[in-house]
Amino acid sequence: MKYQTPEFALISEAELLAMLTAVANPLRLRVVAELSGGRVHVSELARRLGISRPLLYMHLDRLEKAGLVTGQLELSEDGKAMKYYELAPFELRLDAQRITDAVRASEQDTEMKETASEE
Repeated sequence: MKYQTPEFALISEAELLAMLTAVANPLRLRVVAELSGGRVHVSELARRLGISRPLLYMHLDRLEKAGLVTGQLELSEDGKAMKYYELAPFELRLDAQRITDAVRASEQDTEMKETASEE
């Protein structure tokens, strides 16, 4: 069962790991830094970072799955598909209690699933 405190909502162990994994890469940190100025077309973002679009899409996918960026597909006036990315609102706060809560919540989920499968 998830609950909220005034400081943050409890997230699962998997969600915490996804977020930490997403920011544990220097290139993805550069992506976040570039997007801090506002939304950017994917081709422009690739140029700014000096990387290929396929490589950028791989990193953007990881950031998007972690809830750190969002992508929107738009049509240009000439009918071309244009993909834009921007930062999602997030605050990454980590302390021992948050890690403990995430691990305990995952342990409780596992116990509930095991109990349900035994019935």
